Amino acid sequence: MREMSYFLGIEIHQDQQGIFICQRKYANEILNKFRMENCKQVNTPLAQNEKLIKEDGANKVDGSIYRSLVGCLLYLTATRPNIMYAANLLSRFMQNSSELHFKAAKRVLRYVKKTSELGIWFKKNESSRLVGFTYSDWAGSDEDMKSTSGYVFFIGLNVFSWNSKKQETVAQSTAEAEYIAAAAAVNQAI
Repeated sequence: MREMSYFLGIEIHQDQQGIFICQRKYANEILNKFRMENCKQVNTPLAQNEKLIKEDGANKVDGSIYRSLVGCLLYLTATRPNIMYAANLLSRFMQNSSELHFKAAKRVLRYVKKTSELGIWFKKNESSRLVGFTYSDWAGSDEDMKSTSGYVFFIGLNVFSWNSKKQETVAQSTAEAEYIAAAAAVNQAI
C-alpha cells in the first residue's frame, strides 16, 4: 500500500525527515475561481491597522460570492495558520458584506498567491515538549469593543493546533482580555 499523498484538498509529502502538508493545489484553484491567478502579490494578509466594521457605508456586494470566498479561506486555514486571523475577521461580515470587505478578502488572496508554497512541517524525532502561545487584541472591534483571542500550540517545533476567535464578552482591561485568551488556550490544551 502506498503512502497517502492527497486527502480532502491537502497535499501530503512524506520523507525520512518528516511530513509536510500544504494546500498549494487548492490555493491555486481558489485563485482561479475568483479570477485572481494573475494578481499583484502582497506581503501580508491584511493591510496594516485594518479596521473593518459592519456598516461601513460602502456599496454591498453579492453575498454568495463573498461567503464562498471566505469559506475557501477558512478551509485553507487547515494548513495555513498564518491566515487564521484574517479569515476569522472576514467571516464576521458574511451576512452584510460590502465592497471594503470584499477588497480585504481579495487582499488575502493576493497574499495566498505569494505564499502558496507554505504549509506545515512535522519533523521526525523532534522534542515532545508542549509549548503554547496566546494573544489578545484588547477592544479590537470598533463596533462592540470585543477583543479577539488567538493561540497556537507546538510539540517541539511542530505546530499542531491554532485558533483565532472573537471573545464573547467585553473585557474591561488588557489583562482581562489576555486572561480570557489564556483560558481558551488552556481549554484546548486540556
